[in-house]
Amino acid sequence: MPLSLWMSLVAVCAMGAMSPGPSLALVLRHTLGGGRMPGIVAALSHALGVGFYALLTVLGLGALIVRFPTLFQAITWGGAAYLAWLGIKALRAGRAAALEAAGVATTRRQAAREGMLVALGNPKLILFFVALLSQFVTPDMSLAAKAVIVLTAMIIDGGWYVMVAVSLTHSRVLPWLQARAHWIHRITGVMLLALALRVVAGPIG
Repeated sequence: MPLSLWMSLVAVCAMGAMSPGPSLALVLRHTLGGGRMPGIVAALSHALGVGFYALLTVLGLGALIVRFPTLFQAITWGGAAYLAWLGIKALRAGRAAALEAAGVATTRRQAAREGMLVALGNPKLILFFVALLSQFVTPDMSLAAKAVIVLTAMIIDGGWYVMVAVSLTHSRVLPWLQARAHWIHRITGVMLLALALRVVAGPIG
């Protein structure tokens, strides 16, 4: 995979990871309730679930493109519509929304279990990844290139939420984020809408 194409993949994976939602609320809750390590465990467990869905998507996309191009196009547009819906939802979110999460007593085991369940319990991730990875997967793509895509999605997701968990252990960070939550939602909303348009326009060169 050319470096420029991989950088585009990194950018869109980061966009998806940084979008406020239940995953962010999960990491916030376990970090506030148990400290840094439960938050990190929740982040890494969530990344494993994301990697599982990314793997399923990558392995199925090539065959879908070749055997059912019309169906593939329809699913891709469905994914684009989902990205647009996420973007509109983020734009309409309140000042705090997903950045508010009360801390509850938690353990590393609970954090690991819930991190995986939040990821695997969200089948909309398949739509997200079809829309996202359709820009990068080709029918003749090697297994190594597919592995790079899956690992990139996992590392970006896990890295972002680990950074959130570590940052939240500094008492000034959460109030700072909450005070700027409205702008965070606006920025991610615009980025998700732009990604939806990019998907409709066709694969990245």
